[in-house]
Amino acid sequence: MTMNALELNPANAIYFSNRSLAYLRTECYGYALADATKCLEIDKNYIKGYYRRATSNMALGKFKAALKDYETVVRVRPNDKDAKMKYQECNKIVKQKAFERAIASDEMKKSVVDSLDIENMMIEDEYTGPKLEEGKVTMRFMKEMMECFKDQKKLHRKCAYQILIQVKELLSKLPSLVEITLKEKITICGDTHGQFYDLLNIFELNGLPSETNPYLFNGDFVDRGSFSLEVILTLFGFKLLLPDSFYLLRGNHETDNMNQMYGFEGEVKAKYTTQMFTLFSEVFQWLPLAQCINGKVLVMHGGLFSEDGVMLDDLRKIDRNRQPPDSGPMCDLLWSDPQPQNGRSVSKRGVSCQFGPDVTERFLDQNKLDYIVRSHEVKAEGYEVTHSGKCITVFSAPNYCDQMANKGAYIHLRGSDLKPEFHQFTAVPHPNVKPMAYANSLMQMGMM
Repeated sequence: MTMNALELNPANAIYFSNRSLAYLRTECYGYALADATKCLEIDKNYIKGYYRRATSNMALGKFKAALKDYETVVRVRPNDKDAKMKYQECNKIVKQKAFERAIASDEMKKSVVDSLDIENMMIEDEYTGPKLEEGKVTMRFMKEMMECFKDQKKLHRKCAYQILIQVKELLSKLPSLVEITLKEKITICGDTHGQFYDLLNIFELNGLPSETNPYLFNGDFVDRGSFSLEVILTLFGFKLLLPDSFYLLRGNHETDNMNQMYGFEGEVKAKYTTQMFTLFSEVFQWLPLAQCINGKVLVMHGGLFSEDGVMLDDLRKIDRNRQPPDSGPMCDLLWSDPQPQNGRSVSKRGVSCQFGPDVTERFLDQNKLDYIVRSHEVKAEGYEVTHSGKCITVFSAPNYCDQMANKGAYIHLRGSDLKPEFHQFTAVPHPNVKPMAYANSLMQMGMM
């Protein structure tokens, strides 16, 4: 309806504002930002345009730009409580970021690990939950931990820190592009987004990870779903137990800006401490960015690149131990999306790009690959095959955010022919904790 209205009257600020809101609700933040900006170009006094643009910029982690627009709204509507709350929250984040930058140079070489005294961290007598065995993760510990989480109990902070310290050391030794030779089969899972009970269901349907049942989880383990801690500690535990049979790649949500807005930071602080979130942030920076299977299948969270000519060797050389930049191959691996038409276009997300079948074809030819597997987008059937079979999307969070009614899926790949087999599943019940329960209040969609 709005599209038709815009065709008939392309100079109407209200129509652009309304479409911006629709894009916000479908998380197309790049498009939402463009429409809100267009709305204000047409009518700089249309206050909802500032609100929409601020919300778009917040979602993209552009806090200073958002603050400027919230200031405008508060100035024009001083009695608007919602606007005042959003301004104060955004201002708090901007000040916090400035403080973090100011101390960053002093802290550059320091890790949370240096300030932890794990040996002398006591486990109280009343704690009856799982403990690492002589400081090591075992299958028995993993089963007990998953049962503990299933019952909504907490792992002792000492055990959580032990897992984080050990997995940081393990991940830091891995290359940015992990290359494996697959003899039998591997299961590739997409986004899990804090949906712990659906993760347990994957293991129920497909078997627990083992040396003969390897898994690759393709990023976005946390945020949105309100059991993100349970998901990530389970995945990290299996990585420690099975370092050569259990693989993890970084997603765009294994980043500070996303965690601040979409719940993981709030969840870790609520269940443990700020210090533990800082350590999670350090660990996430060491997650590999891509995985190549048998020299023929490339797996990454987002997709291909804003420019032609990127080779696998370029991926091997990426210095990944940082927050992702706004552009370049590291950004693209985490953020880009396929599109049906040839060429490239501006991303609906406002980060990276959208790439067409010709881009995929050229990249595969240049690198002597057969196809790519990526995640990053919810799909009604849990997976989607595009670009003439050369770009596969897999998404493993069914009924995403308790409202999308999508199926989840995982892929089996066998070393003999690398032909993907798709397995779908539906959501299972979870305790009554809503998605985004720990998210920043600015993302609770109280939009005008």
